[in-house]
Amino acid sequence: MISLTSADPSSLSTDALVVLVAQRDGTAVPLGPVPALVTQVLADAAALGVTGALDEVRKVPATGIGARVLVLAGAGAHERLDGEALRRATGAATRELAGLGSAAVVLPSDDLPTLRAVAEGALLGAYEFGRYRGGDAARSPLGAIQLVTSLSKGAAQDALGRAEVVAQAVNAARDLVNTAPNDLYPEAFAEAARAATKGLRAVKVTVLDEKALAAGGYGGLVGVGQGSTRPPRLVKVAYSPARAKRSVALVGKGITFDSGGISLKPPADMDEMKSDMAGAAAVLQTVVAAARLGLKVAVTGWLCLAENMPSGSAQRPSDVLTIRGGKTVEVLNTDAEGRLVLADGLVSAVEEKPDLVLDIATLTGAQMVALGRRVSAVMGTDDVRAHVVQAAAAAGEQFWPMPLPEDLKAGLKSKVADLANVGERWGGMLLAGLFLAEFVGDTPWAHLDVAGPAFNAQPAYGYTPTGGTGAGVRTMLELVEEHAARP
Repeated sequence: MISLTSADPSSLSTDALVVLVAQRDGTAVPLGPVPALVTQVLADAAALGVTGALDEVRKVPATGIGARVLVLAGAGAHERLDGEALRRATGAATRELAGLGSAAVVLPSDDLPTLRAVAEGALLGAYEFGRYRGGDAARSPLGAIQLVTSLSKGAAQDALGRAEVVAQAVNAARDLVNTAPNDLYPEAFAEAARAATKGLRAVKVTVLDEKALAAGGYGGLVGVGQGSTRPPRLVKVAYSPARAKRSVALVGKGITFDSGGISLKPPADMDEMKSDMAGAAAVLQTVVAAARLGLKVAVTGWLCLAENMPSGSAQRPSDVLTIRGGKTVEVLNTDAEGRLVLADGLVSAVEEKPDLVLDIATLTGAQMVALGRRVSAVMGTDDVRAHVVQAAAAAGEQFWPMPLPEDLKAGLKSKVADLANVGERWGGMLLAGLFLAEFVGDTPWAHLDVAGPAFNAQPAYGYTPTGGTGAGVRTMLELVEEHAARP
């Protein structure tokens, strides 16, 4: 789907030629070695509405070159150009070109970081979820993509290959999030995990069903899932390469649909709760990507899968659950269910003594109150939290470090159990993090709350579609790669 070419961009026979454009001194300027046609077009930039603003995509007829149409994609202010701006500009262009058979993108500069960013943006933007559409409603994504650059061999091909693996992982996570909950329930998700890892070397999938969960003391998963006719699952996806010196555990919240249970959610926007398994989707695809890249680090994913439904068998406010390992939790609100299933997953992960544990979840509405829809939160051990922020910056995702104040712990006290699953309203995101911290002991750990960024209910922008976004995959993979590179 994507390849490199060193041909003159003017000579390429393609449906569209994409050139990135930036803003400098109030003028739209092209990036990279571009055909003379681009300079001619930009002479009339104001009349054509070409400003170079981020996410701006302008199409003009192509004359005198091999492409049918010239596409100018805005990358924002020239002085603030970075990998994410290039990724986003390219993604906006390829997203707008859905339905075309081919496009070529002129690299702004011939270096590996630029190649990686542009390739990722192109592939992430060329995403369409068409499972439930047919006939004229179906829209195919952009087909073949060429990157125009003098880089063509060795490290350039490696960078392109990594970009393909990353984009495949993100897009596969998006597919899972976008799948309707009547098709993606815990057992179906477990089968999806088997399918995603089929043929991968050194990967083993283990599935615990409801009977095994009850026997193993997984009270959080059993309690949350008992209200549904479709019982819970805990899926372990273990990538164990030979001679791996380090190990990373990833734990994902996988509530395949969240009605809130007895503490029923308001009906408005409840349809978006099919996305409450985005953390588990991100974990699965991060493990898959690590295996495809052949990283020399053991990566184990724990997918904590349940459907949170109200029924005569559902857990009740004031029920007491016993989490894996023996801690008891009083359920004061059944809509605070994600932390219950994650607790089981975290205990299981820590039992294997990994060097690092990350959990990722669409956990709290308070995350969106604090940081909005596009910025995720990270809490946890100070050094791990800092590494997550650094990895996110390198990957092009936004994670903001948040504290775990000791004084808020009192809000989790229960009159009858070791913990309550909710406390006071204020600091709800931090309270959730403090709750999870009770189940990791001294293991280096970070909690990633992606409640807003995991699902885009707004119009598409950049390489981000409406619906599932695949948030967290790139950051976690970056962190895993960092661990693989350590001596």
